[in-house]
Amino acid sequence: MLKVKQLRYGADNFGYLIYGTESAMAVDGGAVVEILAFLREHRLALKYIANTHDHKDHTIGNTALLAATHARLLSGAEMADDRRIALDGGDIRIIHTPGHTEDSRCLHTGKFLLAGDTLFNGTIGNCFSGDLEAFYHSILRLMELPDETVVYAGHDYVKSSLSFAKRLEPGNRAIGAFLRHYDPKHVFSTLADEKKINPYFRFNEPGFIDLLAKLRLPRETEWDRWQSLMSIE
Repeated sequence: MLKVKQLRYGADNFGYLIYGTESAMAVDGGAVVEILAFLREHRLALKYIANTHDHKDHTIGNTALLAATHARLLSGAEMADDRRIALDGGDIRIIHTPGHTEDSRCLHTGKFLLAGDTLFNGTIGNCFSGDLEAFYHSILRLMELPDETVVYAGHDYVKSSLSFAKRLEPGNRAIGAFLRHYDPKHVFSTLADEKKINPYFRFNEPGFIDLLAKLRLPRETEWDRWQSLMSIE
């Protein structure tokens, strides 16, 4: 089974290594020094470099990693929806999740989901693409993954995200419980957690429907509720 190593860089960015016993893939590899050190320590060859999307803060490490290793940068075509990439006897599934950007994608291997800026721990990314409907379908697709799926996000926005969630649901005790276990040295959630704390996973919950009613926002259909939730600031 493939493993995942989280590596923080900048103020709040996360990059990752997916690795087996011999080879690895760097995902959003901005933490170049730390990645190279980990590869040396574990005697791993970097085989692939990939990005969850093409925003500069996620691609910033590509050039240095290409220069320092024999890795190959995966193209957008190679990371098409439902494509599976083989690595050390395991495989990594690509899930196209447009919304934050048109090219946004998540990488799913074993119990791990590298969610980029599509899904954060406690919130979702900004809809820079402008395509709310695509984002809606992307989130619904991720919600179908098993509850034990571990969500590794592209940024550490936990405190600000859950401050917003708490404002919407002041009585939600799961939010405080999650924050008490938050560790900035290893930031993750499960999809089960997200279904308890993340407003963008909870828009069909009765409490949220009541909230939308109080705010006099459309709520009749699931699509109405999604659009209404996305309009709240």
